Amino acid sequence: MGTTASRCEIEVRVRYAECDAMGYLHHARYFEYFELARTELLRNRGYRYRDLEREGVFFVVAKTECRFKRPVRYDDLTTIMAEVTRSTRARLEHRYEIVVDGVVCCEATSTLACVGRDGRPRLMPEHLWPEEADGGTHGH
Repeated sequence: MGTTASRCEIEVRVRYAECDAMGYLHHARYFEYFELARTELLRNRGYRYRDLEREGVFFVVAKTECRFKRPVRYDDLTTIMAEVTRSTRARLEHRYEIVVDGVVCCEATSTLACVGRDGRPRLMPEHLWPEEADGGTHGH
């Protein structure tokens, strides 16, 4: 799907095992979809999360907010958008949308904190989110 330096869209078809008894995508699964898109965004920028982990760079979710607007159902083809809205040397903020047939079904945000292997905050490597890639919101 589409991608820019700080935005990525992926498609995922909702599987039966991800749904509740009513055939709706279970609310907890939305966060897994956001993670899929966020991981692809990182990959599109030239990095694999597992390589960062080997280097002792981890990202933990510090805050998330989600607004469900319309249910997503079994077998729907979803477009999941993730974009970096702000970055500092220790945090990344993302915005997400899940769209089905051109209709926004869900909007969400998250704040990820960069931590080391010990779980303590650390600065993320400068090369991960250069200033020109995110519209100048990279803080120092």
